[in-house]
Amino acid sequence: MKSFNSSALNSHVATHPSPGKGWGWALFLASSLFIFTSCVDEEEYTDDPRGNFEALWHVMDEHYCFFSEKAIDWNEIHTRYARQINDDMTDKQLFEVLAGMLGELRDGHVNLYSPWDVARNWSWHEDYPSNYDQALIDQYLGTDYHIASGMRYRLLDDNIGYLRSSSFTGAIGDGNLDEILLHFATARGLIIDLRENSGGLLTSAETLAARFTDEEILVGYMQHKTGTGHNDFSPMKEQRLKPSRGIRWHKPVVVLTNRKVFSAANEFVKYMRCCPGVTVIGDNTGGGAGLPFMSELPCGWTVRLSACPMYDRDKQSTEAGIAPDINIALSPTDTANGHDTIIEHARNIIRSTP
Repeated sequence: MKSFNSSALNSHVATHPSPGKGWGWALFLASSLFIFTSCVDEEEYTDDPRGNFEALWHVMDEHYCFFSEKAIDWNEIHTRYARQINDDMTDKQLFEVLAGMLGELRDGHVNLYSPWDVARNWSWHEDYPSNYDQALIDQYLGTDYHIASGMRYRLLDDNIGYLRSSSFTGAIGDGNLDEILLHFATARGLIIDLRENSGGLLTSAETLAARFTDEEILVGYMQHKTGTGHNDFSPMKEQRLKPSRGIRWHKPVVVLTNRKVFSAANEFVKYMRCCPGVTVIGDNTGGGAGLPFMSELPCGWTVRLSACPMYDRDKQSTEAGIAPDINIALSPTDTANGHDTIIEHARNIIRSTP
């Protein structure tokens, strides 16, 4: 099993979006903003290696939401890692042990923040082919592309729109989307390249997806923890996508995915699969279907963990990712010839649509 490694990483934090936005949740990347933060009781857990270990184990035990889904015996993990704790260990040695324990969860939304490092597990994409080549994307975009709300776009030479969305870390403006869709008004179809998009604002994913439906639709469900037990959850609450009041798209759409599509981007794919005329191609997404919760250990380190699980419209978890409608990988031969296999397949789908 891959260990929980250390590396700089921004934090996904659960927060409230602006008024009127969907079901009242957003994922926002900001390592300095801690919303829904819970401090471990320092009187119960002392600020020493054993106290910090027990504090971390217990906050995960009471708040983490995917123990049952991942079939993890958290008690066995406690026993195994407790043997590595001793009173004479340094802070950095303690950090490595705690990071290793969290790594057992193999969850991209689980992090441990110390003053010198951030622990993470990126096995959700590191263990798979990337199916992405930036040099090819630069070739398709050329030098005369447009930029709006952080997205790059242009009309390809076969009259198919290409929209590159590499992140949802910033808000997407409705006026920007109107201009983008007007630019593609004569296009025969639209490719949304989501590859490498590891998430950000859930409201941005919703704002973009709202351009592809003319009616309010059920896109999924979510739950909240209601107790400290591993299976103490509220009833499932519907997630519904409302159509935008701006310009909406009615032609074929192909969404491109790979394993780095995570968190809010994973949710975007979930929404788009419920919209008419949309085909998803590429590789499975990376998942990341748990809204985060933050807590602080007695020593001042912060832990982030998945606390509120989200599901698709069939009430199936998307924590392990979403399968595309068509699974296709980059071909080394195509790449050598300057062609992105996945983009070309998307173009063929749109060309063949009546």
